Amino acid sequence: MVKNQTLGLVLLVLFPFLKEITGSTTPAPAKSSAVRPLLITAPVKPAKPTFQVSASVYFPEAEQTDDTPLITADGSKINEKNPRKHRWLALSRNLLSRWGGIISYGDSVKVEGISEELDGVYVVRDAMHRRIKDRVDILVGPNDNIMGFWEDVKLTKL
Repeated sequence: MVKNQTLGLVLLVLFPFLKEITGSTTPAPAKSSAVRPLLITAPVKPAKPTFQVSASVYFPEAEQTDDTPLITADGSKINEKNPRKHRWLALSRNLLSRWGGIISYGDSVKVEGISEELDGVYVVRDAMHRRIKDRVDILVGPNDNIMGFWEDVKLTKL
């Protein structure tokens, strides 16, 4: 038996490839594997919801609102002396989450396509009459001398 083991060791030293054939319990050396570089990508941010709407302006007066012109639909109180400084707007109901849309009271939205003076970021505080669809109504004061109606205005939820 010792003779067989000695002969086996001599053969393994002379012919190391026999180790795999003989069923040796010693593990074979690890095969080198090619190192693959780790690819790290930045997470993709989902696109912000954007809508094509029309736009107009409104004053905090009973003729253009309801019987409480200085209180918005979400309960915010409008500064009577300078309503424009709030940067608030009303949205048509089809855009508001309360009626199935994706924008809520208090959300910030970006308005583009009116004018340098009126484009910018606003907070949603009010709702428009149910007959109106796909529109923003920007709160301004009667002394601001701003009137108008604009189409193809871009509204982006921030």
